[in-house]
Amino acid sequence: MNKRQQSAIETKRKIISAGLELLKEKGFDAINVEDITRRAGVAKGSFYTYFKRKEDIVLDISRVPFLEIADELKQMEGASIIIKLRHYFHRFMECVESCGIHVCRQWTRDVLDPNNVPDNKDGQKWKYDFEMLKGILTEAVQNGELKPDMPIELLTHLIISELYGMMTCWCMSDGKFEPLDWTDKFCELQTEAILKPYILNSK
Repeated sequence: MNKRQQSAIETKRKIISAGLELLKEKGFDAINVEDITRRAGVAKGSFYTYFKRKEDIVLDISRVPFLEIADELKQMEGASIIIKLRHYFHRFMECVESCGIHVCRQWTRDVLDPNNVPDNKDGQKWKYDFEMLKGILTEAVQNGELKPDMPIELLTHLIISELYGMMTCWCMSDGKFEPLDWTDKFCELQTEAILKPYILNSK
């Protein structure tokens, strides 16, 4: 990687970091592109090298922590699907909380009203999360841990809906609802019960 490419990566990282800071502090509607670039210490035109509009930065904010989760799951080779899912659910909501309630509101807003965001292809955040969880379940089927006739699409929708329901409750309660606590309770009470009919090999 040459110096120009390294500089480009660093500039984008600064913009995303500044966007996250401002979203946490003020909320989506209270900031603009100029606020983000000023906080990042880069020229306003630099923003448009990487993003079309400020809405586009919201999805990118989620990518880094969720890519970290994907890497963590790869390191859990040999662990049961129940253990992997509990790790995924806990880390999912941990990332949501760490990004802050204002970012969470924007994610749920994009799902509930996809027309609110120009070029919101298939509900970007929802699709990203859906495909990640579907991949975890599909791999368990391919590994012979879950039955081949398991309704992967249906169960993925069911579980993601639970997680987004907790995110929405957090937003609606103005932070009084504790999504991470409830996610852990969901893991304890429901994860194994949901998957039990489809488990082939216990690990």
